[in-house]
Amino acid sequence: MERLAYHQGYMSVKSLFVQFLAGFLTIASGQSSGREGPAVHLGSAAASIMGQYFKLPNNSIRILIACGCAAAISASFNTPIAGVIFAMEVVLMEYSLIGFTPIIIASVTAAFASQIIYGPEPAFFVPQLYLSSPFEIPYIILCGLIIGCISAIFVRLLLTSMKALKVNIFFRITLAGMITASGAYLFPEIMGIGYDTVNHTFTGQIALGLLCGIALTKLLVTATTLGLGMPSGMIGPTLFIGATTGGALGIIAQWLMPDIASSTGFYAMLGMGAMMGSVLQAPLAALMAILELTQNPNIILPGMLVIVVSSMFASTVFKQKSVFITMLEAQGLNYNSSPTVQALRSVSVLAIMDRKFARAQKHVEWQEAEEILRQGPHWVIIHNDKNIPVSLLPAVDLVRYMEQNKPQDEKDAKHEAENEKHASIALLEIPAHRQDFAHIYYQATLEEALKTLNKEAKGALIVERDSGGLKRTLGVLTQNDINRYYQYTGN
Repeated sequence: MERLAYHQGYMSVKSLFVQFLAGFLTIASGQSSGREGPAVHLGSAAASIMGQYFKLPNNSIRILIACGCAAAISASFNTPIAGVIFAMEVVLMEYSLIGFTPIIIASVTAAFASQIIYGPEPAFFVPQLYLSSPFEIPYIILCGLIIGCISAIFVRLLLTSMKALKVNIFFRITLAGMITASGAYLFPEIMGIGYDTVNHTFTGQIALGLLCGIALTKLLVTATTLGLGMPSGMIGPTLFIGATTGGALGIIAQWLMPDIASSTGFYAMLGMGAMMGSVLQAPLAALMAILELTQNPNIILPGMLVIVVSSMFASTVFKQKSVFITMLEAQGLNYNSSPTVQALRSVSVLAIMDRKFARAQKHVEWQEAEEILRQGPHWVIIHNDKNIPVSLLPAVDLVRYMEQNKPQDEKDAKHEAENEKHASIALLEIPAHRQDFAHIYYQATLEEALKTLNKEAKGALIVERDSGGLKRTLGVLTQNDINRYYQYTGN
């Protein structure tokens, strides 16, 4: 997300290999981590590198990165719908038809590939779950409040651990290993991905005390090691913490309501959705995840309730944002997700630039000017003696000047001097609303264009691309063009 916010989604080949190696070592060494984190990074980096190779516009690279994220989530958990919603809700933070189509294709393709290689089995083996009685709803709401508090503790501890990011990386890795080893000494179940422990929780094979100990230790170890910079996933551990916490709450429910309480596995699944939704602040992605994992529509109603309660409680009481945005802000970075910025990020300068332009030297003959205007340009790019563009002239101003200063009849000797005066037009001197301009590459988005205009204090941009080692002008873009586009789409 930092690459999306500050580098237009550009990721390097080096980061891909570093993340692959680091993620492999982290998971293989038994760190408290999720496999989807490195997978998301690898998918995003591969998509970004492909977009850069084909020199796609930056808004298209954003979509490709979201495709990589969706594919990674889909393949990791065998949840193609949740992968799509995660990419739209967490990564792009917008829903659009243009984005949905390629992301769906990527997610479905990844799910098929994963099923061909590893089989159609889901990440978790979930028994049939259902709500036994509507009288459990107040308790489900209470569970949402409790998990909302736990998610806030998780994020706060993560932020506290991030204060050590300035420390030497080898010290941080060593410290993370010691913390993981200490936790694993008490509860070995926290090591690695932990899907087997989650499956045992679904079937009620773990006692209350052990569930509480595992959940607490997993929370402390995961938040601390992630904050120290370990390259691992966050979704898997949040599902683990949610499942064990929900399982513990399910056992308590059976004590309090022995005749009507649903199974421990039912509450474990609700806990998974609630924890994921509140930590990521992505309730729809969490709901789709538990729906696909259970393949049971009976989970929708209680799932919606517990996820919304936990997410709202964490965001309103603890002022909690998505953990990814919170981590960026802790590093002094800002992910601007306002509707205006999102709209500008999603459009390339190629989409709205004015392609009707002509080139001219700063002095042109009258007939040459007429020939230029016959092309029907909106802008005339004025070049100096070194053939360098120096100014933009609205074509309408040139038309007005020529209409007001038509040459006299050449046969009239009395006006011969005036004819010579009109033989050449100084485009940099005639009355006109000329624009100073800056240059921008054709891959840029409207957000980049607006930033360039403000930074350079110019009124227009010339959109260019490389062509055989030379700069080729593709069009002209003004701030008024950007404003009109946004006003039109906003209405």
